[in-house]
Order: sequence, then C-alpha cells, then structure tokens
Amino acid sequence: MTQPNTLQEIAFWLSRQGYEGTPEEELLAGFCERCNAAGISISSALVLMDTLHPDFEGHAFQWDSRDTVDSSSVYDFTDEGTAREAWESSVFFHLLKENAEEIRQRLFLNEQASFYKLDELRNAGHTDYIASIHRFTERGSIGEMSAFYSRWLTRQPEGFHDDELAALRMLLPTLALAVKTACCMRIIETITDVYLGRDAGRKVMSGTITRGEVERIEAVLWFSDLRDFTGISDRAKPDQIIPFLNDYAGLVIDAIHAHGGSVLKLIGDGVLAIFRSGNRQDDCAAALAAEMTMRTRLSVLNHERHAKDLPTTDVYLGLHVGEVFYGNIGSRGRLDFTVVGPAVNMVSRIGGLCGSVDRDTVMSRDFVATCPEEMQALMVSLGRYALRGFARAHELFTIDPELA
Repeated sequence: MTQPNTLQEIAFWLSRQGYEGTPEEELLAGFCERCNAAGISISSALVLMDTLHPDFEGHAFQWDSRDTVDSSSVYDFTDEGTAREAWESSVFFHLLKENAEEIRQRLFLNEQASFYKLDELRNAGHTDYIASIHRFTERGSIGEMSAFYSRWLTRQPEGFHDDELAALRMLLPTLALAVKTACCMRIIETITDVYLGRDAGRKVMSGTITRGEVERIEAVLWFSDLRDFTGISDRAKPDQIIPFLNDYAGLVIDAIHAHGGSVLKLIGDGVLAIFRSGNRQDDCAAALAAEMTMRTRLSVLNHERHAKDLPTTDVYLGLHVGEVFYGNIGSRGRLDFTVVGPAVNMVSRIGGLCGSVDRDTVMSRDFVATCPEEMQALMVSLGRYALRGFARAHELFTIDPELA
C-alpha cells in the first residue's frame, strides 16, 4: 500500500532535482528507486524525449531493477527507413495516432502482443506494461520536443495494483517536468555549441553576454576555404551545392575539433577557427595536426565523391598567430560572439593567397616562429608578399613540398 506522505516526498524530490539540474539518467534512477521503496513495484522503465540536434532525433533513458548500470542513448530520425518502421510499430506511435494518453497490456494474461517487443518483455519475466504520453502545448514545445513518452513494467505476479497505478499517474507529470527541464538544458548547450562554436558557446552559457564584453587573447588562427567554389557552384546542379558544402565543411570542422580547436564562424565556404589552450606552441602543433588530419580525410572524400561522379575540390588554408579581441560584438538586438582585429584580417588574406602561390597551406612568419623546432624544419619560405590592407610585405611559408 502506497502512503500519501511518501508520494508527496517523491514529488518534492522530483521538483528539487528539476530546478537543481539533475541529469535525466539520475532522475529516472532516483525516481524508480524511491517508487519501489514506497510500494510502487517498478521492474523497468523507459523515458523518451525528442530534442533539437542536427545528428539525431531524441534521447532515450532506461532503468532496470536487475541492471546496476543506468543507460542513456540517442535515437535516429524516424522519417524514413528502418527507424521509421520501428517507430510505426511502437506503442507511442499508436498512442499518438489514436490521440490516447495511456495504454496498458497485462502480459501475465498471455494476450497476443499488440506492439513491438512486447513478447520479448514478457519472456524477460515482466507481467504488466503501462505506456503513456504527456503532451506539451504548442507554447510549451521546442521544435519536435512536444511530449514526454514513458513506459513502465513490473514483475509482480498479477501486475500493477490499482493503488500503484494511481500513485504512478499522480507522479508522472512532475517527473515529466523535471526531465523536460534537463532536456531543455541539453538543447541550449547543443544550440550554442552548434551555432556559436564550442568555446564561444560555453562562454555565452557561463554568462558572457553583455554587448561590448570582450577579452584580448593570443590565439592561433585558422582560415580555410574551398578551391574554385564559385566555379563549382556555377557548374554543379542546384541540389548538389548544399551536400557539397556539408561534405567539405564537415571534414574541416571535424579535423579542427579533433585537435582541440574551436570553430567561430562559417562564411560561405570559409571556416574561421582558433586554437587557444594557453600554450601558443602547443596550439600551433595542434593546428598543424588538424591540417594533416584534414588532408588525409580530404583524399578519402574526394575519392568517394569522384566514384559517384560528384564535384570534388581542395581546401586552401591560412595559419597565423596573433592578438585578437574575443567577445560580443554587434547591436542590442543582434550580437555575434567572435574574434576581430588585424590578426583576423591577416589570416584571411594569407588563406586568400593559396591559389596565387599554388600551395594548399600558407603560414605567416609569426606562426612558423611559434611552432616547435622540429616542425619549423618542415617549413620553407615562399618569399615576401604584399597583403591587402597591410602597409608592408610579409614573409610567408608553406610545408616543404618534398616532405609533404
């Protein structure tokens, strides 16, 4: 028999975890453990929540009384393929289609399974099954995150008792609110990381949002763009342009992230990034490691695209090191968290010279001088070049073609 005072304590605990920011896995595990202690016999639980993310549709969180490890995973977009088939065979799709809020399947009665995996759950010893949806209003939804989906199982011989179901139904809205709070925090982090860049996103999340709030930093600067992008855009089919950009921008960004860099801005086919670990020599080494990773993956990508008769290209890269202003720039209604200063102009001019000097990667003297000595031995001078917007000529370097 469940006790009202105990249920109130669970509801209070959920509320507190929600405003304290407890992650979803801990929320679900703590909830299930407290429910069992209060007399609501839960053997397994599953919670689903859609999200806003470019790579997947949502998060799934699972708890089982016989498994000491709480699991969390992501699920693919369900608009096509096997993911679509699995979704349409699920109990949650049925609830949405029927505009229902709850469905119960008494597994111990050996009724024919109506939905995906019910027989598997029965064979695992579960005796009763409850699935429910708590829908959000349009105002309470964020993109596709429009409902809280949950599934509850027990191994009691005759399934859930009536008082257990009543208690569970009373507590689920508070659990939904707490999980929704945690999911919203994930969405905010995703949006800031994806649209501002990892480093800038974390600064904004930490409260650096005042217009004009900037810091002066030393950083290694990366500016890359794609060879003959304008010509390729003119020659390619319209529906090929965005996949083309995604393929090449993706490999550049992945290489930068793999070596600790932070992408600040995508400018058409161009990528502006910084490396700033606090040690400029290490940052130069990281930028060169990212360049090598990028070139390796670029060769593979071009081979794959050529085999499909799709347009291919190369990446032109400029590298520089210098002082920049890093922070919020813009108007009160539209701010950009980015870097500005002569060093930013310099790296874009250096990258823009790659085609003229017939080299894929061009570096400033300052960058080469900051590199570890063993890496400096790999560089050769290209001579001095006039850069638009700068009064004097600058010596530029590239990786020795005989060593590349």
